[in-house]
Amino acid sequence: MEWLQQLMNGISIGSIYALIALGYTMVYGIIKLINFAHGDVVMIGAFTGFYAIVGLHLSFIPALLLAMAVCSILGVIIERVAYRRLRNSSRITALITAIGVSFFIEYTFIYFRGAQPQSYPKDVLPETSINIFGAKINSQALLIFVITIVLMIILQLIVHRTKIGKAMRAVSIDPETAMLMGISVDRTISATFAIGSALAGAAGVIIGIYFTKIEPLMGLLPGIKAFVAAVLGGIGIIPGAMVGGFILGLVETAVSAIGFSNFRDAAAFFILILILIFKPTGIFGKNVREKV
Repeated sequence: MEWLQQLMNGISIGSIYALIALGYTMVYGIIKLINFAHGDVVMIGAFTGFYAIVGLHLSFIPALLLAMAVCSILGVIIERVAYRRLRNSSRITALITAIGVSFFIEYTFIYFRGAQPQSYPKDVLPETSINIFGAKINSQALLIFVITIVLMIILQLIVHRTKIGKAMRAVSIDPETAMLMGISVDRTISATFAIGSALAGAAGVIIGIYFTKIEPLMGLLPGIKAFVAAVLGGIGIIPGAMVGGFILGLVETAVSAIGFSNFRDAAAFFILILILIFKPTGIFGKNVREKV
C-alpha cells in the first residue's frame, strides 16, 4: 500500500501549492497582475506562526489565525503602496514592481532579523501513524489536508455567497461597469489582496509544520511552483488553482517515488513548458479573442 502513502503525501504538498496559487489567481483575475511578492507573504506567515507558537506559546489554530491576519494586513499594504498607482500602467511595469516588492520584503526582513533558519517545534500537531487499508498515513499530513479543504470551502462561500464576493466577481468581469453600479473597485481589490494573502499566511504555517525548517528566502520556490499550479489550472480561475495545486503535488511526489527526487523541482517547470506550448489557457481556461 505504498501508493496510498505516496498519494497522501502528494495531496498534502499539493494542498499547500493550491493555497498559495489561490492568491495568484484571485489577484490576476481582477487586475491582471502576477504578484511575485506573494511567495514572500508566505514566508512572513511562516515566521509569524513560528513566533506565535514559540514566543507567545499559542496552539496551532490561534497561531494560524494570527498569521493569516498579519499576512492579510501585509497584502493590503502591498496593494495600497506598490500596485494601486500602477493600475493603468503597462504589464511590464507592474511585473518589475512586483519583483522589486519581493526583494524588498526579503532583504528588509533579513536586515532586521538575520538570515539564520528556524525550526518549528515537532509537537505543534499530533504526529502518529494512522493505518488505512494497510498503509501508514501520517496524521499531520491528514490534518493539513483537512485544514486546506476547510479554508477552500470558506473561500468558495465568500466568493459566491457574500456581498464582497459578488463585488469581486463583478470587478473581475468589468471594472468600469462595476464602478457605475456603485461598487468600490479600490475596496474590492484591497479585499482580494487581503483574502489571497491570508491564505498565503496559512500556507506558510502549514509549510513550517510539514517541513519544519523555515528561512527568509523560503517563499521563492513554493511561490514559483504555486504560480505554475495557477497557470496549469487556468490563471484567474479559482477552481483551476485548486486542481492545479493538487496535480502539481501529486506529480512531484510521483517523480520522487520512482527514484528521481533530484528532479522533483524540475518537474514543475517541465509542466509549465508543456502547458504554455499545448494549452496556454490552462485546464479550465478558455480562449478569449482580443481586439487589436
